[in-house]
Amino acid sequence: MNQQPDIQRLTQFECIKLLSDERRLAILRLLMGQPATLSQLADRLETYPAKIRHHLKKLEQANLVELVSTQIVGGFVEKYYRATAGAYTINLAITPTPPAAGAVVALGSHDLALEQLARLLADNTAVPSLFTVPVGSLDGLIGLRQGVGQLAGAHLPDDDGGSGFNQAPDFNRAYVRRLFPGRAMTLLTLAHRQQGLLVAAGNPKQIEGLADLVRPELVFVNRQPGTGTRVWLEQQLGRLGLDLAGVNQYGRIAHTHHEVAQTIVAGQADVGLGILAAAHLTGLDFIPLFEERYDLVLPTDSIDEPLLQPLFDTMQTAVFRQAVQQLAGYDVAHTGSQQVVGSA
Repeated sequence: MNQQPDIQRLTQFECIKLLSDERRLAILRLLMGQPATLSQLADRLETYPAKIRHHLKKLEQANLVELVSTQIVGGFVEKYYRATAGAYTINLAITPTPPAAGAVVALGSHDLALEQLARLLADNTAVPSLFTVPVGSLDGLIGLRQGVGQLAGAHLPDDDGGSGFNQAPDFNRAYVRRLFPGRAMTLLTLAHRQQGLLVAAGNPKQIEGLADLVRPELVFVNRQPGTGTRVWLEQQLGRLGLDLAGVNQYGRIAHTHHEVAQTIVAGQADVGLGILAAAHLTGLDFIPLFEERYDLVLPTDSIDEPLLQPLFDTMQTAVFRQAVQQLAGYDVAHTGSQQVVGSA
């Protein structure tokens, strides 16, 4: 049997589609932790083995799950399955065809200023369109390294974390150095923005800060692994000595700041971490925690490419800056600033 890899990257659409079923995703997550039988999985998921069997077979056919051992128990053969990896990352971008048609693809973190930039470029038919693919900061950088897209939007805090509002750490430099060794990369600041806790209007649960997240009656809505928001959160919970397992529904995922806000508006969660603009647009209350820098990351040797110039020019216009300043919690004072990380 091949040794189980630590991380497996999923790039095939059919495989990703398979995991869009939350039952299959739940089975796979359980089998990442330890091997289990059909009956054990059914017990954990509070259902019948017959309802697990079909999904398990699909996962096995997709090479996401494998049979690792069998045991005779009470005259019956018990089969133990496990995931084929300790963790999985999904990296799929759907881009215009053909790429030569003149489109800029930005993978990475969800951001409202980036959406505004894409709208302005779309209004001008004489310049390339900007397509934003919100896969999270870390997967955006990994996608850029693999040649998917020209830019990656990121706001990954350095390993030191930082604490308190307006005391945010440096962003993106450490991750870019690790992911692009020996290559000069440019961090182009799009905007600074405020992050904090989103809560229902009037803050009926009287939430004051991160320490409240372990209150058992509170339901939390999280961002996916690899997002700058979640990286910062886990750094801070560690600094406070708070156990992730103590946060109710910590594994529940929202893929954008909008989705976090809408989940709370719908009454399906009490609190989530997100940007002030998302709270403002949905009528939620906001508890400020820190300010962060959102960068567009690209290879330094591509910064003069003609395809990218309309995007950079639009970032410097008064129209773009005014549109971003109308978003609550955004600051464009440093928009367009550049830092070069690494060297060729």
